Amino acid sequence: MEYKNEKKEAPGRGKVEVLGATYEEGKPCGEETGRWRQKLRNRREQLQYLAEGERYWYGKDWFGSEKRRNPA
Repeated sequence: MEYKNEKKEAPGRGKVEVLGATYEEGKPCGEETGRWRQKLRNRREQLQYLAEGERYWYGKDWFGSEKRRNPA
């Protein structure tokens, strides 16, 4: 992969050379994109997947590295 260097203005230093984007652009493609329901085996697993997602966004009980002693 070739890296792209860009010349930009830096405050107090004039033009400097900086490293550009280092990722390959792309979009998900194919028939399986966005088909999470078919990847789970049964209805119970689908409901559990949704419940865990809602707990992540709306729940008061956080876990792992996201746990805080004092709420924000």
